[in-house]
Amino acid sequence: MRDELPVKDVLINRLVIIGLGLIGASVALAAKKKKICHEVIGLNRQFSIVIAAKNSGVIDRAVEDLCEISLNLNKNDLILICVPTLEFESVLRECQRLLRDCVTISDVCSVKGYTVETAKALYDCNPSQYVPGHPIAGSEKSGLGAADPELFANHLVILTPTLKTGSKNLELVKRFWEEFGASVCCMDTSRHDEILASTSHLPHMLAYSLVGTLASRADHQDIFRFAAGGFKDFTRIAASDPRMWRDIALTNRRAIVNALDCSLTDLHALRNAVDSCDSNTLMEIFTKAQSARKHLIGIHPNVFKNRGNSDGSKDSCEIKYLIRPGGHCCAELRIPGDKSISHRSLMIGAIATGLTSVAGFLEGEDTLATLQAFRDMGVVIEGPSEGKLLIYGAGLNGLQKPLQPLYLGNSGTSMRLLSGLLVGQDFEVELVGDASLSKRPMNRIATPLKRMGACIETLADGFPPVKIQGSGNLKSIDYDMPMASAQVKSSILLASLYVNGECSVTEPAPTRDHTERMLKEFGCDVTTEKSKIVIRGDKKLIGKCIEIPSDISSAAFFMVAAAITPGSSVLLRNIGVNPTRVGVVNILRMMGADIKFLYTSNYGKEPVADIQIKYRSLVGIDIPEDQVALAIDEFPVIFVAAACATGTTRLTGAAELRVKESDRIKAMSDGLKILGIEVFPATDGLTIIGGAIGGGEVDSLGDHRIAMAFSIAALRAESEICVLNCKNVATSFPTFVQLSSEIGLDLVAESQ
Repeated sequence: MRDELPVKDVLINRLVIIGLGLIGASVALAAKKKKICHEVIGLNRQFSIVIAAKNSGVIDRAVEDLCEISLNLNKNDLILICVPTLEFESVLRECQRLLRDCVTISDVCSVKGYTVETAKALYDCNPSQYVPGHPIAGSEKSGLGAADPELFANHLVILTPTLKTGSKNLELVKRFWEEFGASVCCMDTSRHDEILASTSHLPHMLAYSLVGTLASRADHQDIFRFAAGGFKDFTRIAASDPRMWRDIALTNRRAIVNALDCSLTDLHALRNAVDSCDSNTLMEIFTKAQSARKHLIGIHPNVFKNRGNSDGSKDSCEIKYLIRPGGHCCAELRIPGDKSISHRSLMIGAIATGLTSVAGFLEGEDTLATLQAFRDMGVVIEGPSEGKLLIYGAGLNGLQKPLQPLYLGNSGTSMRLLSGLLVGQDFEVELVGDASLSKRPMNRIATPLKRMGACIETLADGFPPVKIQGSGNLKSIDYDMPMASAQVKSSILLASLYVNGECSVTEPAPTRDHTERMLKEFGCDVTTEKSKIVIRGDKKLIGKCIEIPSDISSAAFFMVAAAITPGSSVLLRNIGVNPTRVGVVNILRMMGADIKFLYTSNYGKEPVADIQIKYRSLVGIDIPEDQVALAIDEFPVIFVAAACATGTTRLTGAAELRVKESDRIKAMSDGLKILGIEVFPATDGLTIIGGAIGGGEVDSLGDHRIAMAFSIAALRAESEICVLNCKNVATSFPTFVQLSSEIGLDLVAESQ
């Protein structure tokens, strides 16, 4: 009998691994690499494998039977069962017979209902020392030789504790997996088995079936000889251990059969569509699946990380920009499509009757979140492909109840406008977003919608998620908005489409009017009288051809770039110059900027122009409050222009900036101070005294417009600027880095 090992400075004393296949051996190597225990002990059904593991350094000690060490094991030790599922019972029986109840036991079996019920039967209760676990990790290869100490890094481990599981035992197992770089979550046992049946067990069953079907054909040699990469990717998992998958199929039988039944139903629909040359159904099936996968990559990038994908899926790590000072700022640029209009073309096209074609659609993460939401509600949408969409409108009342909450990422526009549209449906729906969106106020839309009779709820503090129970009984409203907001106005207008009568919204100051313009284009009865918008609902909308101009909010970064860079000349093509969006142009002109509109025209009901900007010295101004709502999204980069101007620039009446993707007043104030500019923030604005921009590290707080604004500041900086947390730039301006290089900005994006 060995002496007790010291427990100082390690998570556990002894790690006993029963089963030295891929998972068990990888755990052993990871534990030794991370030095989380004093000793790794190995057991296996075949003792020769245990000896091989000892000789190769995978484990510290080899034993033939648990009874050799059981008397020495105590509360500081961990037993990890890594055997095939149907062997779990015999191993746990030995644990129950030999171990004290202070020793923590866990496992890696992928069917938790079976292991939990087995433990309950053996112990006559749910044992407190047993923590059911399942690491979502694996490899095409199996066995001791395929062991990888990094197998669990950036992967998920699911624990399914019972009500009787000890809190200390649970915490020990949770910390154990986290030491390997895994994310740990807890889940109900039955829910785990149901989800894994669809996401893991079903794909394996289909892969085995496909390979078996093709291998049984007389011409199978030619089939495999000419198989493309897709076949290899899909059938890779059929190389897994057959014994393991037999066990899984038998122990998770009900859930797997349900998943197979659903899959067979869908395959039958696909077969019929192919057989009958049903082009529309085929396009619906394929585009829905393609978009769902892309959407899932955006939400859960780690699921597709390091798999050798050819689809361009990216890591989930944050990004920082390193920008060296200087740049010539002479170029002709084409800015991506307007984000606001892209959102609205999707929403109104989806509830119109007939086909809506869209050109110039912005393929950013925010707009793609809106697109996915409508696909989740049954709308058939082709694209996007090179900015083009075809939307097969479902009609005002044709949306379908989504199977799960609609995830809207970082898009406040999506959440607020969709809320107005969805209160008029006849189903229940929940709107959720990322961490940033979950901190943005939604009561400003919930309050007027409730006055219309909508059933809409937020958290107690007014933040998302937003829960809506659709109603067909919305009533008219005459709403005087307490603060100017295009999103609130648009939410009410979209809800008014479902009112049998007239509604009105009165603005305290003009805001962007894309919703009114587009509703008119689709045939809605909308009129504007000074600050009052009147809409008559319950009228069918007809699909249209929409051409989206380039986004003036995105163009603003390059307007300021040219305005602050000596010798510059930038021409921006086909920019939307809607009068309710040109506040940035008005303000820059007041500061002395040389900005001209060339070749004005119209895209439908939206005015468009080429904009030319050349350098001219800027001076500080008091920004008129009537321009605030017209430039609310552009203020981060306007603040950069103010920092480069002579004299003082003052902004008031802009409290809305405090509740954007970040507190933009604080974020810009803090960053400009780091760069050497005198800034005096106030509750509803700030004062900036122009001066020399230095270098330094600033934090964008995950706000895309803050990140891009500080990048533009490098054109006049004296040394390098590092901008942290820039990943969300892709939400509104996916080509920003590329276009920045065209004006000579030396910007490098790196992982943080």
